[in-house]
Amino acid sequence: MKKILLAIGVLSSLLSAEDILVKITQDIPKVKIDDSGVDVIIKRIQDTGNRLTDDFAKTSRICPPHCIPKVKIEDGIKTIAELELIDFIKNKVYKKKGILVDARLKEFYVLETIPGAINIPFTISQVKSKKVTDSLFKALGAIVKPDGSYDFTNAKDLAIFCSGLWCSASVKLAKNLADKGYPKNKIVWYRGGLQAWKLLGLTTVVHKAIKASN
Repeated sequence: MKKILLAIGVLSSLLSAEDILVKITQDIPKVKIDDSGVDVIIKRIQDTGNRLTDDFAKTSRICPPHCIPKVKIEDGIKTIAELELIDFIKNKVYKKKGILVDARLKEFYVLETIPGAINIPFTISQVKSKKVTDSLFKALGAIVKPDGSYDFTNAKDLAIFCSGLWCSASVKLAKNLADKGYPKNKIVWYRGGLQAWKLLGLTTVVHKAIKASN
């Protein structure tokens, strides 16, 4: 009996080490982050036969508005890919130094998003109201000075994304924030968006229960 228990113990320790076949990179099998107070492990789907089957499997959408953007959307705003985004989540978001922003409308954000993301719909940045801009910038860590200008010394670094390459929400939000004065060097844009993230089999989270259809 003791030998069986010992064997089970050895097997459990091996399994707990997680012999991950589909890693993020050769040296990074997974990344642990905090998502709204819940620990979430970002890793890739281990089923090598997995396929996208939801709306993100679509390849063609009417353009305009769903057109392919340039790699650089604005001078001073850096474009990043998945590894840079994971590093941002791990070293900025997890340590409260940065904010991962899903620029889509809330109805899409709550159904599925990237772990660690908060929702700032791009439509908010389109509102022509100093009061709204003040509230938004203060939420991002800026200070509204008595003369109405902003102190961005302690403003958060932002990584902005939306549905995919064809989605313009993140582009609009990034540009609008910059136009309103948010420092461009504090903004990065994840061009691939949720579709590219899912295409690589990376972890997503749901913030709203989805009712099963009858």
